[in-house]
Amino acid sequence: MNPVLQILDGVIQLISMALFLWCLLSWFPNINWKDQPFVTLDNIIRPIIAPIQRIVPPISGFDLSPIVLVVLLNFVQNGLHMVLH
Repeated sequence: MNPVLQILDGVIQLISMALFLWCLLSWFPNINWKDQPFVTLDNIIRPIIAPIQRIVPPISGFDLSPIVLVVLLNFVQNGLHMVLH
């Protein structure tokens, strides 16, 4: 497999895992997002998800932007596989 593709796959997988963890932690209201390691996780995910949140409004109080981001990441990953493979 192409080494560039492996690196890009790894980055996309890390972002996906960080997004999953960020979503799980958002269910706990007692978490102080200004403490480490939460601030680092938020600093990684927030810039990626903020543009999507501006486009996709919450529906009945549910933020669907993480789902949209997962779909976009999968789309990008599949596109990279088709182009670089």
